[in-house]
Amino acid sequence: MPQFLYRAVTQEGEEFKGELEARDSDSVVRQLQGKGLIPLLIEPAGQSTDLGRWLKLESGRHKQLQRVHQFTQELAELMHAGLSLDRALAIMLQVSPDPEHQALLKRVQDGVQKGRSLSKALQEQDGQFSPFYVSMVHAAETAGSLDTGLTDMAAYMERSKALREQVMSALLYPMILLIVAILSLIIILTYVIPQFEQLFADMGQALPLPTRVVMAIADFIQVFGPWVLIGLVLAGLWFKRHLRDPEARLRWDRLKLELPLIGGLNQRLETARFSRSLGTLLRGGVPMVSALQIARDTLSNQQLAEVVRQATEEVRAGRRLADPLQASGRFPLLAIQMIRVGEETGQLDAMLLKVADLYDREVGVSIQRMLTILEPLMIVGLGLMIAGIIMSILVAIMSINELPL
Repeated sequence: MPQFLYRAVTQEGEEFKGELEARDSDSVVRQLQGKGLIPLLIEPAGQSTDLGRWLKLESGRHKQLQRVHQFTQELAELMHAGLSLDRALAIMLQVSPDPEHQALLKRVQDGVQKGRSLSKALQEQDGQFSPFYVSMVHAAETAGSLDTGLTDMAAYMERSKALREQVMSALLYPMILLIVAILSLIIILTYVIPQFEQLFADMGQALPLPTRVVMAIADFIQVFGPWVLIGLVLAGLWFKRHLRDPEARLRWDRLKLELPLIGGLNQRLETARFSRSLGTLLRGGVPMVSALQIARDTLSNQQLAEVVRQATEEVRAGRRLADPLQASGRFPLLAIQMIRVGEETGQLDAMLLKVADLYDREVGVSIQRMLTILEPLMIVGLGLMIAGIIMSILVAIMSINELPL
């Protein structure tokens, strides 16, 4: 059976860490609870050796997401075990090994002890908790089920993290392959090919056309390569700055939705994100119009965000959500039909979460299919380019004997 690492505390705040053998993580939870422990973290023992995890850059944004996810998971577990909010925060502060996480917990605890609600205390943390997160916590507080709301939020963040890591892991090998291909070509064109220039110096126009083309490319890269690289970097910076303009960003996002293959994948990815956000908010008790406004901010594609903004106005006027989404033509038809069924049966939140699960799976399958085709194409393409360069040199060498003396 697989091994699991765990981190747990007692009701008094004493921390325990270790490793257990179990069928799955639920079995670990039951074993820990049977010992009177409250599980805070459970993960497979070999997870930390994953190549994608090892290569992942620990950016500030990633660390912040990890910190918020850890906060949510631990607080949900402690409150579900029957501890008060203040006591749960005190235990989390006591067992946290991260100074930055301790500072965050201390600020939240101070806010709660001054009489503020948890959602208000989280809102004051300089944007570390998103409006979506704060709204979910506020709705759970209003309904009197903060532990359930935090559990739902932890599950939402776990699914979002899993989808993000699935996409990153799937793209890891093609990115490495692309980098190796580019470096290989640069080395061949800037180091290997120039070694033959002296040999061919006296051949002039007698060189075969493929050889002259390869030599010209090599000379161009040697002379202008650094300037081209600088130009590409400046162009990238200009493009990033240009996308800050709302109209330019809208046009770019509209184009991304219309691209072959990539457009459909982007559409399904955004549909899954929007559906999960809206479904989680509605299940948490957030009103429909407010939930739409918050879920819109989770979309990275501004064209789809504009569609949701218009749909929000339609819903505010009394129409159903499925009608304006279908009229826009930007969301998948199956998703719209499922949303329509959810509205008609009064189970929109559950249907939205099913839509999210469906398109999460579709995104994973689509990425795997694309990579199944892309990887051999990249390998064959790299092989053909290198073979073409080598053949152009061999043809020139063989043609030396044919030159007139």
